[in-house]
Amino acid sequence: MTEQAERAAAIHRRALVVDGHNDLPWRLRTLFASDFERFDLAARHDEGHTDIPRLREGGVDALFFAAYVPSEYEGRGAAREALEQIDLIKRMVARYAELELARSAADIERIARSGKIAALVGVEGGHTIEGSLAVLRSYFELGARYLTLTHNDATEWADAATDEPRHGGLSGFGEDVIREMNRLGMLVDISHVSVETMDAVLRVSEAPIIASHSGALAINDHPRNVPDEILERLPDNGGVVMVNFFSGFVVPAAADVARRMLAFYRELRARHGDDDAAAEEAWQAWWSEQAIPRGNVSDLVDHIDHIVQVAGIDHVGLGSDFDGCSAVPEGLEDVSKYPAITEELLRRGYAEQDVLKVLGQNALRVLAQAEAAARRLRSVVT
Repeated sequence: MTEQAERAAAIHRRALVVDGHNDLPWRLRTLFASDFERFDLAARHDEGHTDIPRLREGGVDALFFAAYVPSEYEGRGAAREALEQIDLIKRMVARYAELELARSAADIERIARSGKIAALVGVEGGHTIEGSLAVLRSYFELGARYLTLTHNDATEWADAATDEPRHGGLSGFGEDVIREMNRLGMLVDISHVSVETMDAVLRVSEAPIIASHSGALAINDHPRNVPDEILERLPDNGGVVMVNFFSGFVVPAAADVARRMLAFYRELRARHGDDDAAAEEAWQAWWSEQAIPRGNVSDLVDHIDHIVQVAGIDHVGLGSDFDGCSAVPEGLEDVSKYPAITEELLRRGYAEQDVLKVLGQNALRVLAQAEAAARRLRSVVT
């Protein structure tokens, strides 16, 4: 091991490493019928991206597990699906002693100090609240600490990055959703939303926001990434963009493949409806025939560099999208590989304290500030 690699390993061990988005629950559901006997997280696997041994190897201290529900469930039981996904995450935490559910920034720090891995819940897709603030509050009570406002399709109240606009950003009810999330202390996640929705969220939100798994549009011109006009406003808001590892959003040459992927996914869903297993089988067959430039760790850190240059070092983190993305950069094959990011940041001249911010301190700070904003808002007498 080189001197730089040794230094990187030492810093990584000291760091609090937080991942903003992991899709293991959906993989467990679609491939293993949500059965931990069929996929045991305590064993090290050669398939998929996530298990406990590899999380340990990667030095991961906390991660948000996505309670993901595809957009096509809007209007046909999306809330039920979200509740089942939240239940799966909580059953996973109850089964494995190495994991513990975190509901706050203080919980993350306490759990990390205890030697366990903090598991948090993020609900992916605003269609899951079914137009009800009561449902949103219920998710929060169950432990959800962020809501991704849309997935690939626009909802009844928010526009998506990869769909035709319906509201010019947020509807009036959409603004109410943001205000209620602020009051609860639930992070507003702008991954997947349109630029107009990002703009509206920044206008309405009284708490820092996140993009739980997005990149820099200036590096890869895909609509899932965040443009400079939004990055420039993050310092005033306090928010954080957590960089996605999917090659289609990371590597400029892969953006066209990512666009074709979404078009094929929509075709798949129209063909298979709610038959998740059949859709997954067809997806795997199609994807095996695609050639996508994977890129490498340096390509990923290009996104971090750009966000730092435009928004500042306090406004970038990691949001891998592991087990929800079909191609990742070389050197970042699974959750054991986070130390490669630390080494690349050091190679580019980042100071140790700045590396610690990228790896997890910024994510921890934004959650703590959202909690503080909620306490302030709830104390206001109306």
